[in-house]
Amino acid sequence: MEILSTNKAFGGEQIVAKHASEVCGCDMTFAVYLPPAAAYGPVPVLWYLSGLTCTHENAMTKAGAQAAAAEAGIALIFPDTSPRGEEIANDEAYDLGQGAGFYVNATETPWAPHFNMWDYVKTELPALLFKEFPLDANRQGITGHSMGGHGALTLAMTDPEQYKSVSAIAPIANPTQSDWGRKQLTAYLGADEAKWAAHDATLLMTEKGFPGPVMVDQGAADQFLDLLKPEALAQAAAARRQPFEFRMLDGYDHSYFFVASVMADHVWFHAEQLDK
Repeated sequence: MEILSTNKAFGGEQIVAKHASEVCGCDMTFAVYLPPAAAYGPVPVLWYLSGLTCTHENAMTKAGAQAAAAEAGIALIFPDTSPRGEEIANDEAYDLGQGAGFYVNATETPWAPHFNMWDYVKTELPALLFKEFPLDANRQGITGHSMGGHGALTLAMTDPEQYKSVSAIAPIANPTQSDWGRKQLTAYLGADEAKWAAHDATLLMTEKGFPGPVMVDQGAADQFLDLLKPEALAQAAAARRQPFEFRMLDGYDHSYFFVASVMADHVWFHAEQLDK
């Protein structure tokens, strides 16, 4: 691991680093915010997964999460959204390829050698960070925005032992029924739609749910609302009587202005759940 930068923020430390990823077959950059409490021992962890076109940097600089994290005593981790490099497969469209890993392990050509973001976020990066930083592996929560909200929900419902809390901001909630999903799942996983179900939050909510409260915020003026399909997830949660806080917030769009407006609420939601 190579430290690229460190900055003091709200009494804690904002770190950017890179490492050679075996599962992605390239160097991967990530950011970690350590609250002041980390100076005294391991702290709980909140993973933040970003959306299409983003890197580790977008949420680190735009979400405004550090102030609440410092006060709550919780670390923040901002992974990248895909493998990157000249040797890595890409696509001319913004919503496929580099910057659009969709948090799956690709099985199809040309994506399979590098696009293994599920294993990267769930296994490889945690193994590195829990060794290098004072983080409590038994208290992990996960959240994300848009494509990252999709990743957060699917990872948490698949492995609630690892992720003790989950929330999402404007997630892609039903990708098997959306153009933001069908295109990418076909490219990465192939045409067999049965393989897609493990990466659809609405289908996972119907099948498994989550053993704890789930929090989802959605802007009512989101320009991508028809692609996100939050109503499908909310209906699935209601059908299984899942503890589910869903806020449709008037006037907010899909931008980081919305993320920053609700981010502190999500940090405190996770801090409360991880303290139980």
